[in-house]
Amino acid sequence: MQQQSSSSPAAEPVLRVLVYSDDRQVRAAVRRALGKRPAADLPELEYVEVATEPMVIRTVDAGGLDLLILDGEATPAGGMGVCRQVKDEIHRCPPVVVLVGRPQDAWLATWSRADGVAAHPIDPIRLAHVVADVLRRRLAVATA
Repeated sequence: MQQQSSSSPAAEPVLRVLVYSDDRQVRAAVRRALGKRPAADLPELEYVEVATEPMVIRTVDAGGLDLLILDGEATPAGGMGVCRQVKDEIHRCPPVVVLVGRPQDAWLATWSRADGVAAHPIDPIRLAHVVADVLRRRLAVATA
């Protein structure tokens, strides 16, 4: 979990979330659905938006992220393939939520090793629930 820089000694924690999609409207929909925080018991979110697979790899490799949300419908590199790649190549890869094209495609996310799955079109309640569950598991491991 990242700490927000502030002049006050007790800065509120912030969770950094990478949102990947080649479609800026999908990235905006994810931000709108989750807002500042997906659940009252979680810290605020800070978004890092990326539109290309090379930038995802570069940003994840640089570290400092708490969650990745990857659009499975992105082109030319879909989120499931990108998820599989970062899980295989990035040491201590943050958890990943994949957005799939249809609810029936959720089984494909098991191949990608996603930690959570939500379907297009983005349902704000469902996405917030999935993201909150994944973040709670990450925070539980970090504090254990």
